[in-house]
Amino acid sequence: MNRPFIKNLICILLLCGTQLSLSQSSTNGRYIFFLHNKFIEDHDLDEDHPQYGNAHYYEILNEFKKEGFTVYSEKRPKNTDVKEYAKKIVIKIDSLLNSGIDPGKITVIGTSKGGYIAQYVSTYLVNPGVNFVFIGSFREIDLKDLSDVNFCGNILTIYEKSDVYGVSAVNRKLTSNLKISRFYEIELNTGLEHGFLFRPLQEWLWPSILWAGQKFDELEKLNINSSGASKP
Repeated sequence: MNRPFIKNLICILLLCGTQLSLSQSSTNGRYIFFLHNKFIEDHDLDEDHPQYGNAHYYEILNEFKKEGFTVYSEKRPKNTDVKEYAKKIVIKIDSLLNSGIDPGKITVIGTSKGGYIAQYVSTYLVNPGVNFVFIGSFREIDLKDLSDVNFCGNILTIYEKSDVYGVSAVNRKLTSNLKISRFYEIELNTGLEHGFLFRPLQEWLWPSILWAGQKFDELEKLNINSSGASKP
């Protein structure tokens, strides 16, 4: 799975700053907003985490790109405010929706801090047709400390059992008062702790890709350890 940086082959539309045109190579007319973890905020992309190694940002983006998705992503500045950044993403999604893009063709995928941003996007957007994947981004204490989060949309949560954030988000589902059109949860057992989301592992990438393609039934048929799954 490890590959050299391939910037020229990856379409990245910066959400803030310089505007780039959308890739014309998208074959499925679907869009992914990928929100990375906090380590990437704080460090250069070629800098390794002392425990988990490189964050493989471009490799992860390319996994989505090669499946035909148009990818929106950027390296966020240090100390990005979660709620304010989520509002910026909502504006971008609203722009797509206003241009006639079906909400089911839009997916927000976030890892770690990016997953928390994605949860606020879900809260602020209030669109039950948009897809969301929250990866390694929930703890039980969030129910108290982040009580203003409400899931809305088609929700997939993925967590690693050995991770400090390796907790089921079913209770968040139960406390959310917005419409959750679909909910599914996957528990991984890689033993990599929080480092599992630093790697372009098929264990979390492929479920995310299936979810973004709204291949819900296909995902649920996979032999993946899951909990808290429910259908509408």
